[in-house]
Amino acid sequence: MKKVVMTLVGGFISVMSMAQTVEVGTEAMYPSKDIVDNAVKSKSHTTLVAAVQAAGLVETLKTAGPFTVFAPVNDAFENLPAGTVETLLKPENKGTLAKVLTYHVVAGKFDFDAIAALIKAGKGKATLKTVSGGALEAMMNGPKNIVLKDENGGIANISTYDVYQKNGVIHVIDKVVLPKM
Repeated sequence: MKKVVMTLVGGFISVMSMAQTVEVGTEAMYPSKDIVDNAVKSKSHTTLVAAVQAAGLVETLKTAGPFTVFAPVNDAFENLPAGTVETLLKPENKGTLAKVLTYHVVAGKFDFDAIAALIKAGKGKATLKTVSGGALEAMMNGPKNIVLKDENGGIANISTYDVYQKNGVIHVIDKVVLPKM
């Protein structure tokens, strides 16, 4: 959601669109902060943050981007087969962990409207190329709901859209999407 601010400057009206602060995991996400600085405050994303740190992706996600991040909540990680998260967090699996995490990231800033437009242009489906080199398929599930299909056929629902960051946008998802390994 964006807020429009109008100010009178030298006799002219200046119109500026400003992203609003959104709450995720009971914490405010500020559009003036980067993806990592906001994510570390979300109680719903502690597993994701730990995984990003273990994979060595913190510095990447603090760069200018822009990035679109599909951020799984803690429950999404807990619903993976037993031992999956623990195995991925081991130092010897850093490469695999990085591939899984970068599969949740798309280069560019794609908010709800942008993804919906791609879906419409694709006659019901849009392919989003991920930073890992894989693809996510986005589809509408009703007039205001987008779902993602991973390369294995898994489906994730976006529960919170358009959490704007200074270096991109986050969409909160309910499942971990997985690339073909």
